[in-house]
Amino acid sequence: MGKPVLYGSSQSRAIRSLWAIEETGIDYDHVPTKYNEESKASDYIAVNPNGRIPALVDGDLTLCESMAINLYLARTYGSDINTTNPADEARAQQWSVWGISEIEPLQMRIVVQKFFVSDEDRNMKAIEGAEKGLKRPLTVLDQHLANSRYLLGDSFTIADLNLAGVMVLLKQTKTDLSAYANVLRWMDECYGRPALARAREKD
Repeated sequence: MGKPVLYGSSQSRAIRSLWAIEETGIDYDHVPTKYNEESKASDYIAVNPNGRIPALVDGDLTLCESMAINLYLARTYGSDINTTNPADEARAQQWSVWGISEIEPLQMRIVVQKFFVSDEDRNMKAIEGAEKGLKRPLTVLDQHLANSRYLLGDSFTIADLNLAGVMVLLKQTKTDLSAYANVLRWMDECYGRPALARAREKD
């Protein structure tokens, strides 16, 4: 079987899977694919009919959706970031789903207004509403991390990578997280990992 092939760009949600595959340390092929015309081209649609990135091809297996890709990579190749028992595996899935359901929708409202809307058309009420909505999940996360270095204990796992991969946009939007000291400490540790630095070089 050949090397896994990962499609995507670090300038998109694919950064999550680029980070994950870099954490595993395996040899892989990266096919730079941006989320506009390139992800709608016929050759890529043959890989992922949804026309979205990332996508992973590993032998006979083709996966889309960053969370599914990352959980697969961790279980198959990532001994250091993999969970070691069924309970932790379930918790990793829980935090992954939590990130894309509790954080990402509100976060994306801020992203749209700050990055894709002109200054004169920006809806500050939309930003303020999203920031208000984030207070509940961020408080939940901050309280959890008060007694744990990482989400599942003392070691960085795929649970941390998946959630931090979602929340990277909160850093880019310069959302005020000063009320969440434990979250900030955890984010700094996650985002300081060399594998993420390598992933960010993949255009």
